[in-house]
Amino acid sequence: MKTKYRSFIYEMTVPALIILTGLSLFPFIYTIGSSFTDYYLLAKEPAKFIGLDNYIEILKDDYFRVALKNTVLFTILCVFFETVLGFLFALFVNSIKRCNKLIRTLVLVPMLLPPVTVALIWQTMLSNNNGIINQMLNAIGIGSFNWLMDVKLAFGTIVVIDIWQNTPLTFLLCYAAMQSIPQDQYEAADMEGANGLQKLFYITIPNMIAGLTMVILLRTIDTFRLFDKVNILTKGGPANSTTTITQYIYQFGTRKFQMGYASATSVIMTVIVLLLSAFYLYKNLKEMSE
Repeated sequence: MKTKYRSFIYEMTVPALIILTGLSLFPFIYTIGSSFTDYYLLAKEPAKFIGLDNYIEILKDDYFRVALKNTVLFTILCVFFETVLGFLFALFVNSIKRCNKLIRTLVLVPMLLPPVTVALIWQTMLSNNNGIINQMLNAIGIGSFNWLMDVKLAFGTIVVIDIWQNTPLTFLLCYAAMQSIPQDQYEAADMEGANGLQKLFYITIPNMIAGLTMVILLRTIDTFRLFDKVNILTKGGPANSTTTITQYIYQFGTRKFQMGYASATSVIMTVIVLLLSAFYLYKNLKEMSE
């Protein structure tokens, strides 16, 4: 009976694993191979092997450096504020007893919306003429702003939009980590006369290190590949102030059809994300072993 059961499991899972492996492994290998060629999508001639020329050109390109700088800065700002705000929201919700479920539901609403929908909603709200935000600012005498086309405002505006949408995710993860903290530690602290701040720094945060590390890891990976909001709201402008690496790849791959060049950029972005992930995972495993 056990043999038949195991055979059934293998028959059900192996085909799915083969398909999933093929769908993920083949594009990955194909992208790496294309990155060493001068592959132009509309060219009649076959792609030629050019070695590391694409990578050298990318690293020399000022446009790529701007995109990389914007991406790194965007990731740092969003991950920091989303983690901090998510943690504070989790502390607040965890401390209240009434309307707990209602507040949790309301906080999670932005996360449930697709990124494209979020971008279109904010585009309408930030409209120069009919946007509700500028109308409110005009009503109180401040005046309107060109949120998405002003070099000084566009980058910060997209940062705020991303924080608004993704803070609920960090809240959910932090709240789940708080729920797993043994209550007897708080009871022992109460018996010793510890105050709220002491319990926060000596019980809550130490018990949440692994959870917070995972939050930072997930948000870093996701934020680093930001594309939807930038492409819809600013398309990398004005003056490349909101250009990201994914927007850079889109420009050369989808618009200019330089698939070899775009593939090389994709490989560079993947390596950066893997290095960031490896760092966080190493820190997490080290802290857990201690």
